[in-house]
Amino acid sequence: MLLLVQVIGAVYTAKSKSTTKPPAKPAAKKLPKLLDLGATKCIPCKMMAPILDELAKEYKGQLEVEFIDVWKNPDAAEKYQIKSIPTQIFFDSAGKEFFRHVGFFSKEDILKTFEKHGIKLKKPEQPKKPEQKK
Repeated sequence: MLLLVQVIGAVYTAKSKSTTKPPAKPAAKKLPKLLDLGATKCIPCKMMAPILDELAKEYKGQLEVEFIDVWKNPDAAEKYQIKSIPTQIFFDSAGKEFFRHVGFFSKEDILKTFEKHGIKLKKPEQPKKPEQKK
């Protein structure tokens, strides 16, 4: 009888441990976002591509950068009510849209737009040049 109680207890303990949920991961920090809606074959959109790549790399962890090809994803064009491409949509860290721009938009103008709306992005550190010996 005692052995039966121990076996049942061991089985119950094993089951309860295996059904325990892992600890919840902390919620990911919401970042401001730049959403560029365009097409990979549109000339101004192609001009935006390296700028978007630079922003994504330089401001990683501070800014989310996303590109959606509306020719391949027409539902996105409808969802965001896109009339012309490229269109850049700026969102704050709460996900609220605060600005739109249609057409090519320079990196400097993109950064100024975030700053103008109170979103401060830290400039990436420039690698130090090695000192030259004289």
